[in-house]
Amino acid sequence: MRRVFIEEIASYEGQEVKLLGWLFNRRSKGKIHFLIVRDGTGFLQATVFKGNVDEETFREADHLPQETALELTGRVKADPRAPGGYELEVTGLKVISKPLEEYPITKKDHGIDFLLDHRHLWLRHRRPWAVMRIRDELERATHDFFAERHFLRFDAPILTPSAVEGTTELFEVELFDGEKAYLSQSGQLYAEAGALAYGRVYTFGPTFRAERSKTRRHLLEFWMVEPEAAFMTHEENLKLQEEYVSYLVARVLENRARELELIERDPKKLEPAAQGDYPRLTYKEAIELLEKIAEDEGVEPIPYGEDFGAPHETAISKQFDRPVFIEKYPAKIKAFYMQPDPEDPELVLNDDLLAPEGYGEIIGGSERIWDLELLKKRIQERGLPEEVYDWYLDLRKFGSVPHAGFGLGLERTVAWIAGLSHVREAIPFPRTYTRLRP
Repeated sequence: MRRVFIEEIASYEGQEVKLLGWLFNRRSKGKIHFLIVRDGTGFLQATVFKGNVDEETFREADHLPQETALELTGRVKADPRAPGGYELEVTGLKVISKPLEEYPITKKDHGIDFLLDHRHLWLRHRRPWAVMRIRDELERATHDFFAERHFLRFDAPILTPSAVEGTTELFEVELFDGEKAYLSQSGQLYAEAGALAYGRVYTFGPTFRAERSKTRRHLLEFWMVEPEAAFMTHEENLKLQEEYVSYLVARVLENRARELELIERDPKKLEPAAQGDYPRLTYKEAIELLEKIAEDEGVEPIPYGEDFGAPHETAISKQFDRPVFIEKYPAKIKAFYMQPDPEDPELVLNDDLLAPEGYGEIIGGSERIWDLELLKKRIQERGLPEEVYDWYLDLRKFGSVPHAGFGLGLERTVAWIAGLSHVREAIPFPRTYTRLRP
């Protein structure tokens, strides 16, 4: 008999199949036991009718503990009353294993700390199941998007000799004989080397920020997507970002509608982002907008020349139904490698992309300085050790060209698309200032 997965069950209507999975929930009504079974690809109702199985199997089905591993056989039947619209009429039931003790996550409400303490088990439940499948869709869509545009997947190191940006604390690692290294904040500098070798590349991997932050947007360990392209201008960079984000949202709307429904995320709120046409504000215009809306949004306006904090990004993004670009920030508040704006050298050709509904920044990008002397000057002005960046400076000595790129935070993007209140739900095992286990 053919083994099938729940996500493909509709293709087997009327057929006898075998299903391997775990008991998620059960209830009984007279001569019927309803078993909700999960197999990792979905959740399915399996009905055990008295008379369809022997007496011993029928009795056992009424006493199976949650998370019992099962092999079920039966006929697939369409039923609009069943979760997902299909059910399995069971003709055979085999217990593979039973839990050795009572399963700790019950139907009652549990606090978030309890659930995070049991994250290794909580991942089996509907909400995290749906969120992880949305995350998976975004990862697959990322590879498809960049492959279609001739970007090479390029893996940056996790151990690095220096910071990409001097503003964020680093996790220090001791190697051999007292030599120090740091966990990567970003793959960008290495992606620039890749772009000048292969034209278009993207890195996709874990990054680390040693920030003592307890906000809903911060993790110590998170994943970044960082494309970099030679001969790409600031305008082309903005266009690529808009195409990428709208592509991601469209893929989730197309392929993960069931998951959005499970977590009660209204797809209509995502549809504008899938359509593109993202508004743009300069940094100066964003400061002016913030002054107008500050009182209504309950935030303090900031003077020109200061960077936006999370409350300011939230207030600004709530004014739009889709992501909004803020571009051309003052050079002094941005990273050393950003190309000056030719129309105003006090500004840089950079952008932040803010997600709507108050989710804030999901992308930071810029055109990069490609002139050797200017880059040296910026490194000196920031008090950075030039010897650490010697290899990075080499990129400007041999065939330097204009180039640009950006970084998208995967967990923040998942949190926005899934409508999560905290990024800790957007990664399988969150690492925060107060949590390292499980």
